[in-house]
Amino acid sequence: MNQFYATAVTYCGFGILIRGPSGSGKSDLALRLIDDGAGLIADDQVVIKAVQQELYLSPPDSLSGLIEVRGVGVIKIEYVRDIRLCLIVELDPSNEIQRIPLIKEELIKNIPVPVINMYAFESSVLAKLKIILGYLDKKIEFIL
Repeated sequence: MNQFYATAVTYCGFGILIRGPSGSGKSDLALRLIDDGAGLIADDQVVIKAVQQELYLSPPDSLSGLIEVRGVGVIKIEYVRDIRLCLIVELDPSNEIQRIPLIKEELIKNIPVPVINMYAFESSVLAKLKIILGYLDKKIEFIL
């Protein structure tokens, strides 16, 4: 079991780990996803454990159900745990995202996980994330 500085949600049936530097919009993106029906797994710190050839996301006990809402404070909401990791969203605070980005892979505990770079504060970020999840679910095909 390892602990990572990140935020995690379950969205459209996918466990998503959101990473990026401080101020890049991790909690903000999670809050918008939760407002669109996602479930909070963890904010700020995420526990990742490997079970056979899958990775699972949970909150550390001390932060369970807590999320920081900038300008409002830390609030307590419902949360879920032991959600399979399906995608890593790497936030780029500079908004210098490639026009046609590639979905890369990263190994965590020798298990490959798809990674996509995104800009959290773009108004279309939720729609783009749904497209990526549709692609991972083999419901959407990329032409390029």
